[in-house]
Amino acid sequence: MIRNALIAAAALTAVVAPATAVADPIIGTPPPCVGAADLVGPTFNVKKCGISDVDQFRAGLENNGNAYCGPASLYNVLHYWGHEKDAPVGWLTTKVGNLNPKDPADYSVITNSIGRIGVDAKYNGGTNLTNLRNAWNIATKPARDAGWTTTAGVISTNDAADFAGDVARKLNEGPIQLVYGRYKAGPTAGSLQRSGGHIVTVVSATGNFNGTSIQLKLADPGRALDSGEGNYLYTQSAYESLDVTLNKKVFKEYVPVKDDEDTREDESMQPGTYRYVTRWELTGPRYVSDTTRQMVEGFNWFDMAK
Repeated sequence: MIRNALIAAAALTAVVAPATAVADPIIGTPPPCVGAADLVGPTFNVKKCGISDVDQFRAGLENNGNAYCGPASLYNVLHYWGHEKDAPVGWLTTKVGNLNPKDPADYSVITNSIGRIGVDAKYNGGTNLTNLRNAWNIATKPARDAGWTTTAGVISTNDAADFAGDVARKLNEGPIQLVYGRYKAGPTAGSLQRSGGHIVTVVSATGNFNGTSIQLKLADPGRALDSGEGNYLYTQSAYESLDVTLNKKVFKEYVPVKDDEDTREDESMQPGTYRYVTRWELTGPRYVSDTTRQMVEGFNWFDMAK
């Protein structure tokens, strides 16, 4: 995949000159994107257009952005509201609606913006859905000051009576942030243990209400085809929308004990516990692993209105 050329380094102090927000309806191949909002009957088909697909791997971010999937995926959400709905979202003089991830001239400022989201989400080698909602609240304050209302929330696979329907209904309001864990084999036969995770932006969803399987398209900040090649830390990849399927699973999860640094004892030496959890296994052509299984755990949803 050929990237847009860029020579500028990812400086974290750039400021954007004001401009008029321009709708960005193109995502995926082939363009243009055609939106969908079918929530009638037993099936659903929802697709959002105008969502960016920014890369998380960037010079200027800690460890070149290796763990910035959460901030990058939230930037994709903000891009939709800034470009498609003309919401004044951003920070100080930097407004997301004035930025174009496909324009090399904006690359450094977008890197700065992703870094700012990381700070607001209390990045500490990674981010979580709770703190990313806080970062959303900070980035959308200019909109609230201008008379908009904003809301956000989280839905867990463990608690949702109709997770498939929840994905469709919340995606119909605006892009959502989906988190999945990478699970390896646990200590006992048939058990699984979480070994890491990843956060992506959902672009479209098709399936059945109260179903046990969903088809999604994702804007994934960590899976550009040209990642690791050439000047990839200084350039934006071509946009993609990746196809995945989620299937409902119930399994026994092993949860190890974490060490409490404020005590003398090393609690991590104690035996862990087991619990049964409901997750949705994510599979797809670009999500193949010989060592882990990808299990969706929940998602952040966002909405705005004026």
